[in-house]
Amino acid sequence: MSRIITLTTDFGTASPYVAVMKGVILTINAAACIHDLSHAIPPQNIGHAAHFLSGSVPYFPTGTIHVCVVDPGVGTERAALLAEVGGQFLIAPDNGCLSLALDQLRKPIVRRLAEPKFWRADVSATFHGRDIFAPVAAHLSLGVKPAEFGPVMHEWVKSEPPKPRREKNSIVGEVTFIDEFGNLITNISAEIVHKPPQDLRLGAVQRKRFRWVRSYAEAEPGTLIALISSDGWLEIAVVNGSAARRLRARVGMPVTIAFVR
Repeated sequence: MSRIITLTTDFGTASPYVAVMKGVILTINAAACIHDLSHAIPPQNIGHAAHFLSGSVPYFPTGTIHVCVVDPGVGTERAALLAEVGGQFLIAPDNGCLSLALDQLRKPIVRRLAEPKFWRADVSATFHGRDIFAPVAAHLSLGVKPAEFGPVMHEWVKSEPPKPRREKNSIVGEVTFIDEFGNLITNISAEIVHKPPQDLRLGAVQRKRFRWVRSYAEAEPGTLIALISSDGWLEIAVVNGSAARRLRARVGMPVTIAFVR
């Protein structure tokens, strides 16, 4: 028995850390099917990791094992988790990086990794990805039952996404994620945008010169646009450009869309 194992980290590609984790997995299960999701998560950026996982995990087949190592608290008392949700497994530190995916897929069974027999013999205080997460994933891929790794937890770190608020003729939210294209993903869902907005404000600056579109190709290159993203969120973009760079945007910046009265 061998399941897919995915790896998501903030390790980059120039260091040996990802290769080391793969080596540990393959030593335990030489037939493991390992896939790299991303090793370009911004260093120690738990929020970015949470959004990345919530946007990718739901599309994998039942039985997939996801390992996420974005772990600024490594070596502290923070727990190490194994979550079973939606027929998949997620292994990560208890720091909030799993919270959005667990909320999205619903009814998770979360366990604390507490059985050293499934870890490497020598556990470093600075590399639990190698010494705990990778070997647990490998043993799980061989068919070890989740209950053998540790007890069920009923409380874990949850990162509650900010909620937009409705005001008279407008909705106020914020930028929650910036992708590699510089597109700004907000916390304003398609469900509450019932018609095209006429005004757009980012931070303190009103942006009247924008277009509401269904796809990027509907506007000329360089045009500031607003649309509903593939994941169902209000997105602000620049056609063939970077909205983040042009608008000097950052995660957490307020976004307001207004409608004709």
